[in-house]
Amino acid sequence: MTSHDSVLDKDGVRLTVDDAVATVTLTNPAKRNAQSPALWRALTEAGRAMPGSVRVVVLRGEGKSFSAGLDRQAFEPGGFDGEPSFLDMARGPEAELDATIAEYQEAFTWWCRNDIVSIAAVQGHAIGAGFQLALACDLRIVADDVQFAMRETSLGLVPDLTGTHPLVNLVGYARALEICATGRFVGAEEAERTGLANLVVPADQLDAAGLDLAAALLAAPRDAVVETKALLSGAVSRTYEEQRTAERAAQGRRLRDLAGLSD
Repeated sequence: MTSHDSVLDKDGVRLTVDDAVATVTLTNPAKRNAQSPALWRALTEAGRAMPGSVRVVVLRGEGKSFSAGLDRQAFEPGGFDGEPSFLDMARGPEAELDATIAEYQEAFTWWCRNDIVSIAAVQGHAIGAGFQLALACDLRIVADDVQFAMRETSLGLVPDLTGTHPLVNLVGYARALEICATGRFVGAEEAERTGLANLVVPADQLDAAGLDLAAALLAAPRDAVVETKALLSGAVSRTYEEQRTAERAAQGRRLRDLAGLSD
């Protein structure tokens, strides 16, 4: 695939590929990249359309805000064109509502696949669904003007787009509860200090910092990074002894591969 080929460009999402690096861009800055079911379906499609040659995916948003969260039109009586409003969906069968939310969540799940490393480059507001989309990625580089917030509780809702699990893993239960229940803003300094952000840079250096990190991630052999990511992502759910066993198995695979003995 040639440099910067466009694989997908629809419903506020653009996917471009430059060899081993893919970039997913939210492309509706006029609405601060507010999210909708159509955008979520496009994000899911972007994950499915990702070429196998891609090793690193950079997620970014055009304009001053990464994503201001859910488009409030979702709660209006008419909803979006061709889409039921969220309140209309709530009046339907419970099983259908659960299936619909599960479909929306698919836009947020593929970023943690072991075969890629995902980087969110976040500037300005990342609120609600925007915060959860940034949390869906493995790593986060943020501009010094970033403002994270989980505002769902202020609407009488809960965060339901897969963000609660990574948030608790990153900052701990007590801080995660406080952030979600109060809906307060988390700025760049706190984000870096608490582990939400890997790096803080000036806003005008955000894109370059994302590409620099992508290049650094490509320096190691792909299989070694894939195995390491699988080890680390599974460590929380394993006991110490189980993790030791997983390390031995992964290292055995790597050594056999290096010796030319792999299947």
